[in-house]
Amino acid sequence: MKFGPVPVAEAEGAILAHSIRAGSRKLRKGLTLSAQDLADLRDAAVSEVIVARLEPDDLHENTAAAELAAALVPDPAGVNLRLTEPFTGRVNLLARGPGVVVLDVAGLEQFNQVHPMITVATVPQHQQLAKDGMVATIKVISYAVPEGAVAEAAGAGSNAVQLAAPVYRTVGLVISEIPGGPSNDKGVAAIRGRVKTLGMDLAEIATVPHRTDDLAEAIKEIDSDMILILTGSATSDPDDVAPAAVRAAGGVVERFGMPVDPGNLLFLGNLGDRPVIGLPGCARSPALNGADWILSRIACGIPTTGSDIAAMGVGGLLKEIPTRPQPRSG
Repeated sequence: MKFGPVPVAEAEGAILAHSIRAGSRKLRKGLTLSAQDLADLRDAAVSEVIVARLEPDDLHENTAAAELAAALVPDPAGVNLRLTEPFTGRVNLLARGPGVVVLDVAGLEQFNQVHPMITVATVPQHQQLAKDGMVATIKVISYAVPEGAVAEAAGAGSNAVQLAAPVYRTVGLVISEIPGGPSNDKGVAAIRGRVKTLGMDLAEIATVPHRTDDLAEAIKEIDSDMILILTGSATSDPDDVAPAAVRAAGGVVERFGMPVDPGNLLFLGNLGDRPVIGLPGCARSPALNGADWILSRIACGIPTTGSDIAAMGVGGLLKEIPTRPQPRSG
């Protein structure tokens, strides 16, 4: 691409780099100048304009952005995404519904290394989004880029952006109570909101005393696709009441504890083919905590192991919750 000032007489077909007045008209940057535009400029005594002129091996910014988007997301509906029409060298990738973002990070990094004028910016890996949330934006910074660079970037980022949609439909919540313990109303409302945001239904709620046998029986009676447990007393050991109840019900506890704060006291397991999440006490608040990260990934069918949870520590220090019973600063 050639960029710089040219006489108005030589500017037909070039892209105007800066907005300019031509009598009563305002010619906006990015406009491909026509013969009429040049006549209006001459009538306004404008003799020179700054333009971008494409060379034979260049692609216009919108054409390039569209090709790059098609490479990053070759089957938008198949990966739950929607692509906007290219405008000023930009295409946005939007969520068709709730879900969790799945990125080929290495491919995207290589994509951004190809040419400084070819860029893609995304939300973080495994970010939870609602419908129409922006997953990524592709931006061709200059008015044109070499066709070869577009092809190279497209190859590097092929199929690199997806949105995993929820794979479970119903959720059952088992709550244990202790004498004089906290009210469950706000906690249930917060959990219901989380579940609804993921497109699922909180179909069952069972409340039992905070005893292993009672919890185990309640867990076995849940019919929903996913089981959540919220205890009246914080779970402080892998052999505490709630994890022990999961095992007594015939389930498995795969991981207790996570390096995300708030959210340390979460545990993860399964009952047959159904996931079981032991929620930390901070899940009673709607504020972001470690349980949100686990719930969203599990709900969307993203494999989440103990090793995955252990890797969440970098970036796992979340904003303090004002209602937290024991603030970190204490």
